[in-house]
Amino acid sequence: MSKKVLTEVALRAAQAPEIGRLTLWDGVVKHFGVRITPAGVMTFIVLLGSGRRQAIGRYPVLSLAQAREKAKRILAERTLGRHQSSSISWQVIVEKFIEARSARTRPGTVAEYERSLKRYFGFGTTRLSDITKQDISRKLEKLNRTPSQQGHALVTCKMLFRWALVQGYIDIDPTAAFRRNRTRRRTRVLSDAELKSIWEACETNRLVLAQHFPAHFGTIVQLLMLTGQRRGEIAGLKGIYYSHNQQTLCLPGEVTKNRREHTFPLGQLAVAFLQINAAEPEFCFPARGKPDRPFNGWSNSKAALDELSGVTKWRLHDLRRTFRTIHGRIGTPPHIAERLINHVNGVASDVEQTYDIWTYLPEMRKAMHAYEAELTRIFAVETADRQAA
Repeated sequence: MSKKVLTEVALRAAQAPEIGRLTLWDGVVKHFGVRITPAGVMTFIVLLGSGRRQAIGRYPVLSLAQAREKAKRILAERTLGRHQSSSISWQVIVEKFIEARSARTRPGTVAEYERSLKRYFGFGTTRLSDITKQDISRKLEKLNRTPSQQGHALVTCKMLFRWALVQGYIDIDPTAAFRRNRTRRRTRVLSDAELKSIWEACETNRLVLAQHFPAHFGTIVQLLMLTGQRRGEIAGLKGIYYSHNQQTLCLPGEVTKNRREHTFPLGQLAVAFLQINAAEPEFCFPARGKPDRPFNGWSNSKAALDELSGVTKWRLHDLRRTFRTIHGRIGTPPHIAERLINHVNGVASDVEQTYDIWTYLPEMRKAMHAYEAELTRIFAVETADRQAA
């Protein structure tokens, strides 16, 4: 057993073993060392006694100095009888992971992580170190009828275990061997006839006092058609995002997928909806009985809309793809169409932002007017009719 003082130079020069694992023990901190695999992966470990080792973190993600200090702390806590990392439960690690992600991830994404981990991987009070590859596999098998759902659940689970590995809660990641199956990209674009049927179903529902689905849902669907934005961005609209004078929407970075503030103009059809709903005190489309939360009754409302419109096998996100496709059809320049839907490749780079401070709002406004003119042709209604309704 090597007892030489570990140094950064020694770690960088260390040779990986051909087979098995090589452990280099530190000559400064007793029971602290680094384990090297044949693949060259270096993991700092601390020996807790009786052959039990705990991983502290990987090198060079964790520096030697940081690992040595962490080892001292773990050994000191063990001496005082407070060491519990090796027995941390699944429930506790989920809470720790969610807390860590909350500091740098959008609230909606964090909520989805939490929902997925608690719903699909209910390991309860099982020790994290006792969860095996087979346990993960059995949980995923229950989702094999919905490959997309299975893939998203696996990604979240892998994120948690990788984080736990780096933090030193486990020595082996049971999800390392799993790979997400690639799903085919959706290419569904709604036809003009389908768009008209969906629009008319939303209007019919509104005129009969939301008999089939909530009025907010119908308005959200129509705004998705008119703006090409994402479902969550429209459902989470607040009155302060809407500029009556400029007739624009400004989505702050904390609600957009790419975290970029997104300002874009509205056509007259969209303005008519926003003038009505922007008067809400918090969200324009609040959840039923919860004005401090955005609309969330998606599944039942979508099913009712499909039945009323007669259009099936489509998703709300398909409206965004259809929006972009129609802009291509009517001749909107690609860089303008991409800006309208806030795609990163349609937004100026850091260098361009330094030298090109033009907002392109006039060009986007022109494109939106042309787009609404095309929808008006498709729906065979006049803007004035919608405003008077």
